[in-house]
Amino acid sequence: MSVIFTYITVPSDALAHKIAAAVVSERLAACANIIPGMKSVYQWQSKIEQRDEVVLILKTQEKFYPALEARVKALHSDETPCIVALPVTGGNADFLQWITNETT
Repeated sequence: MSVIFTYITVPSDALAHKIAAAVVSERLAACANIIPGMKSVYQWQSKIEQRDEVVLILKTQEKFYPALEARVKALHSDETPCIVALPVTGGNADFLQWITNETT
């Protein structure tokens, strides 16, 4: 079992919910956490940008990451969205098994 968390930032709560509903219903992710209220400062095309964002954390298996990334990109509004996979190196075995059971 190789569980990962996928960290994503999106520009709105509505888009976070849209992505979350799609990937969970398609069983690409077992769960989505939506965390509003993040403020980002970053450089884009030689300019310093600032915006409010929403963090979206998706829990899935590593083998589903390519399909998950493709689906998120298809739904995301940013030209170069922040989508990164983070390995889970430990945790409640029952919870990790649940993630495995809920993703196909």
